[in-house]
Amino acid sequence: MTHVRCPEGSDDRHSTARRQAGGSGAYCAAMSAATALLTHRPGRRLGVVWLALALLLGACHGRWFSSVDAAGTRNRVRHFDHIEFDNRRALSLDLYAPINVHDAPVVVFFYGGSWLGGERGWFRFVGNALAAHGVITVIPDYRKLPDVDLGGFMRDAARAIGWVRAHVAAYGGDPQRLFVMGHSSGGHIAALLATDPRWLAAQGLTPRDLAGCIGLAGVYAFLPADAQDEEMLDVFGEAPDQWHQAAPVAFVDGREPPMLLLSGDDDDEVDPENSRRLAAALQAHGEAVTLHVYPRIGHSALLLALAHPRAPQAPVLRDILAFIHTQPAASNIAAPP
Repeated sequence: MTHVRCPEGSDDRHSTARRQAGGSGAYCAAMSAATALLTHRPGRRLGVVWLALALLLGACHGRWFSSVDAAGTRNRVRHFDHIEFDNRRALSLDLYAPINVHDAPVVVFFYGGSWLGGERGWFRFVGNALAAHGVITVIPDYRKLPDVDLGGFMRDAARAIGWVRAHVAAYGGDPQRLFVMGHSSGGHIAALLATDPRWLAAQGLTPRDLAGCIGLAGVYAFLPADAQDEEMLDVFGEAPDQWHQAAPVAFVDGREPPMLLLSGDDDDEVDPENSRRLAAALQAHGEAVTLHVYPRIGHSALLLALAHPRAPQAPVLRDILAFIHTQPAASNIAAPP
């Protein structure tokens, strides 16, 4: 059974952590000390430190997240912040582009947070890491529970894809080489866009209009529903058909784009079996899928590896770039039989 538990998005926890740290000065000092641990002790301990930091996010979260950017990326990347893609709902995105790029591949990254929390600005390190290697990266916000249900945040995600498809050429991107990518609950959103055609249909698109889907520790295969899992029931409801409509693995039919699925075998937040089951479903339909389960890597360390690409435990950035640069444009993906 999938287990999802993420501390992001809890204001009470954040304020408590700041008080325990002894005020803003000590709080930021605690953040700096934890950053040192991240830098010098990668691997299994990385996930523990990351989760502790997630509890500390607050007044200086922007400062800390900027500190985890991979060294040397900032001078090679152009930032376009606060681009509104849905003015009715006041939703914006940030775009990260390599310098002097033309017809570059494009990744739209959906961050995690148990469908409850998170902000696009926290994940600048993702945009900088990919853009520094030639990939335009777009990080949109989307509405969260309890303000909207599954349909609300999925429509937001699809609108972001529609905006990127229509406008990314102006920033040097190739709309035919558009990938969706996400971590944790964001991986669920990316995979659902790539498997359930109704979401992109509203934008005049299909999953095959994507060049690929990249999932990092995503929530894909949580059927059958566990009546004891209150967190998942809160997200997807109690009726079996509601869960079926939310599970990417339930929609695989041979009409998906190529997929790269990454997980860590020390992940105690989202069971790596999610990735294995989605990969098996895709393989059963003759789809192109690559699966990597990294040893001794936890849930958050998997994503943070993008900020530390030389960490030997999880070559996440290398594997993502290899996948992106070996995929054909969406218009050249073979049609299903």
